[in-house]
Amino acid sequence: MSEIKPGASKNFMVTNNNAVDVHVGKRIRQRRTLLGLSQDQLSATLNITFQQVQKYERGANRVSASRLWDISQILDVEIGYFFEDMSAETRARSPRRMSDAPKVAETPDDQIDPMARRETLELVRSYYSIKRTSVRKKVAGLVKSIASTLDDA
Repeated sequence: MSEIKPGASKNFMVTNNNAVDVHVGKRIRQRRTLLGLSQDQLSATLNITFQQVQKYERGANRVSASRLWDISQILDVEIGYFFEDMSAETRARSPRRMSDAPKVAETPDDQIDPMARRETLELVRSYYSIKRTSVRKKVAGLVKSIASTLDDA
């Protein structure tokens, strides 16, 4: 175990639960779910265990550049997809900036961003599985109508 040298900053730590890794993991999960792939299917294609995919998706394990490339190819997205929609708070909490990062209360992303919720992703996937455009539009209209009725109640 290494010692901290006198005068060295104790605020700078690289942890396995870094905010950027958590964000990338959520984007992996979001895209995998949207495509209807299970963790088992993704892990089999990557030749790793489903537990490793779980760790990536939670941000508990960092995804290497080569593995992220493989995942992007399997999920049919550009590498940049995994870094899109990253909040300023998350960017500020990267290991390089942790010592200067503003203290932000932890709020689960699914409470902030409904697009990150499994329910939303499954609904969108099901919606786009409806082949006929006219039927999809009627379903969308029905959902909007129900939502506006509930807003009035």
